[in-house]
Amino acid sequence: MSQVELSFVIPAYNEESSIENVLGTLDDAVKSRSIPYEIIVVNDGSKDQTFLKAVTYANKNGHVRVVSYTENVGKGFAIKSGFMQTNGEIVVFADSDMDIDLRMISNYVNALKHGDIVVATKWHPDSRIEMPIVRRIMSHGFNVLVRILTGANLKDTQVGLKVLKKSVFADIFPRLCVKRYAFDVELLAVARLYDLKIVEMPTQLRIRESFRLKEVFRMFVDLLGVAYRLKVTRWYQRFAFPQNNLRTYNNQV
Repeated sequence: MSQVELSFVIPAYNEESSIENVLGTLDDAVKSRSIPYEIIVVNDGSKDQTFLKAVTYANKNGHVRVVSYTENVGKGFAIKSGFMQTNGEIVVFADSDMDIDLRMISNYVNALKHGDIVVATKWHPDSRIEMPIVRRIMSHGFNVLVRILTGANLKDTQVGLKVLKKSVFADIFPRLCVKRYAFDVELLAVARLYDLKIVEMPTQLRIRESFRLKEVFRMFVDLLGVAYRLKVTRWYQRFAFPQNNLRTYNNQV
């Protein structure tokens, strides 16, 4: 494989019905830009045919690699595992369930010139969202808790599409602890802590299901853990991140 500029990380758990469509959509979106790229599918202990379908696709496309383990650990762990395998300077995280319009990725990559990480947000004025009313209410409520407990003053943290500069986050990722749903909160809270530039972008998103009670509870527990490490133990502040380099990098944007 030639020198990679753009890396995709696709966490997947029991996504046999959509994984091939996601990979095909990404291929179509990136090929038009003529950028050397790679796609890393992280099979997070799927119990269905997700792994087999991803490997079958990878065998036909030299841009695709599959990382897999047998036990389901969580989306956060899958993203972190995939990030550690990337070779590109620009890294894209995208969900594998096709709820997000992945054709917008080129807009996010272009927006990276204005910051260190670009995140999709449901509540941007230009976003087009279809989701159950109960989930809307819970999403807004969770965002209020995120702002109170972490100080991350963002409209949204949980949409599964984010684009970042690998060199800026290379020293941060090994320190992240959340393995499941609140991983996005932790990533963005630490980015805010180290004065990284976060750009929020509109998205098109269709969500059909509401949260399960177990998921809500796990997200809340993970959020409390992030707040505890951030404000009580000051876990994220213990490490000597290259802050001077980060500021210089930001000034060049």
